[in-house]
Amino acid sequence: MKYGMIGAGAMGYRYGVMLQENAGVDVDFIESWLPNVTKVREQGGVQVARDHVDQRLVPINIYTPEEYKGHPDVWIIFKKQMQLADELKRDAHLFHDDQFVFSAMNGMGHFEKIAQYFPAEHIIGGTAMIATVLNGPGSVDFMGAVGSETMHMSQYAGERGAVTDQVMADFKAADLNPIWSDNFMGMCLSKVVFNAVTNSLCTMFEIQMGQFITYPGVKDMATQLFNEAYDACERAGIKLIETRQEEIDSVETISHAYKYHYPSMYQDFSKGRPTEVDYINGYIAKIGREHDYVCRVHEFVTQEVHLAEMMRQYKQPTVPVQV
Repeated sequence: MKYGMIGAGAMGYRYGVMLQENAGVDVDFIESWLPNVTKVREQGGVQVARDHVDQRLVPINIYTPEEYKGHPDVWIIFKKQMQLADELKRDAHLFHDDQFVFSAMNGMGHFEKIAQYFPAEHIIGGTAMIATVLNGPGSVDFMGAVGSETMHMSQYAGERGAVTDQVMADFKAADLNPIWSDNFMGMCLSKVVFNAVTNSLCTMFEIQMGQFITYPGVKDMATQLFNEAYDACERAGIKLIETRQEEIDSVETISHAYKYHYPSMYQDFSKGRPTEVDYINGYIAKIGREHDYVCRVHEFVTQEVHLAEMMRQYKQPTVPVQV
């Protein structure tokens, strides 16, 4: 099986490198950010570290969408929600009827966009509890111990077939530790409601997950956000693959496991980029509104993150104290 990775960012590098090195499959990276392409070509690959140590150079094949002439069996897409529509337009000439596509992006809204280019039966959805940091062009940091990767997979539509089976087998061989679910929406929303707690709150206060979990009120805050999200999903007829208590417990477990990690939303925020809060807390609030239930806390958190984004324009550079 040959894979084409659309998006050589943090998660694109994580999946692509692990598939290439551990599963021994061919992976081509398609990247629209030119500084990333240039850096990888200059240094002969991508610099990969794990938990800030043991950095090494991994040779990869990287192309812009206009340069690429290959024909992968399966596309893997990792882009920011706000960038996806434009990216798919730019890549559309590369898509063919016999190809499948997998995506495990944060938030919700991407599968509807992907379905404009691929048959619904050729779309494989996923979620990834995998922390990764893009340090800059051509440099990535895999967070967490070897073997700690956890992900779920599900068919977007139709029955699971031979291609999906092979993708799952390749992901297992890559040590990505996939778990299959027959509940597509329940799988997706289980990750969204988790991110609606850790990503959003860590971003607003600009803290690592390990710092976040030291606050004694985290459990109460998480419980309030989870309860509201679960109430909205139940009204929409969506049964999440994890219970409320399992989600609450996971905040502590994951935050301790990735204690030095800044969530991806904060990584965008700290670089002055728009965050994906509308596709996470905002999406939960949208489900509530569509089913006559007001998610007051998620509505408030969405506005708070946007306020924090806007307030960046008023922050002044720190002036060193003269002694």
